[in-house]
Amino acid sequence: MAEVTRKRSGELVRGVFSLLLAKPDGLPAKDVLSRLDRVAPPTDSERQPYPSTPGVRRYERIVRFSTIPFVKAGWLLKDKGQWSLTEDGRQAYEHYRDPSRFVQEAHQLYKKWVAAQPKNEPVNQDGETEDLETAGATIEEAEERAWAEIEQHLADMSPYDFQHLVAGLIRGMGYHVAWVSPPGRDGGIDVIAHTDPLGVTGPRIKVQVKRRPGERTGVDGVRAFMAVLADGDIGLFVSSGGFSKDAEEEARRQEKRRIVLVDLKRLFDLWVEYYTRIPEEQRRLFPLRAIYFLANDE
Repeated sequence: MAEVTRKRSGELVRGVFSLLLAKPDGLPAKDVLSRLDRVAPPTDSERQPYPSTPGVRRYERIVRFSTIPFVKAGWLLKDKGQWSLTEDGRQAYEHYRDPSRFVQEAHQLYKKWVAAQPKNEPVNQDGETEDLETAGATIEEAEERAWAEIEQHLADMSPYDFQHLVAGLIRGMGYHVAWVSPPGRDGGIDVIAHTDPLGVTGPRIKVQVKRRPGERTGVDGVRAFMAVLADGDIGLFVSSGGFSKDAEEEARRQEKRRIVLVDLKRLFDLWVEYYTRIPEEQRRLFPLRAIYFLANDE
């Protein structure tokens, strides 16, 4: 990374930010990197393959390296392969228009982040080590590939299996599933659960499950679900495609009806958290294996 100037790093990261400015929900990393060619074209040197990673250009690896301090600065978010800007990041992009200054300010914040960690790794004058960058980018790419495989696996799953997967998660979380809808029309309810085995105490939990990859559930869908909730019920709406902003706002506004929205990322995080408690039959629908990396950047 020594041959990449601070100015060039700034040009590349500002290119990334310019693509994300118009995308409040962010973009997949692969889309950011493919579109960046047109915003900040690679140099001849950057078009060359990265020595230790055949098939990957130096360009993509340099961009990943260069964004690390911006994540630690709190300007850029990376979540399961999705990149997005924070409000601080948007403001920084507008305020620090000079690429070198843009990088300098991010590195200053990165140094503060490093200093706040319980155990600090030695850092160079830019607040990062080349080994750390290489490891960070490699782990980032591995996480993105893993998440892409997970998304595809869940997208290929039948709606009925996905419904049983959700029921298994609910059981793993300690609730008692009383009913799972058989194939066919379900009247808007796919799973019913209780806080005790007989369902005589606590609220009743009604669950609707939508496996619609890439299709967000809108406010009308949330309102239709709320219509089948009786007084005292808790509604759990699981949508693999996520929810529109209006739908999320509608759920937040509710005072009499309690409704929880769960998108694919939240479902995955809950699945990981309760994995060992989920019944084996449902675990076989979505089996996971943990792989551990040395977290030198924490």
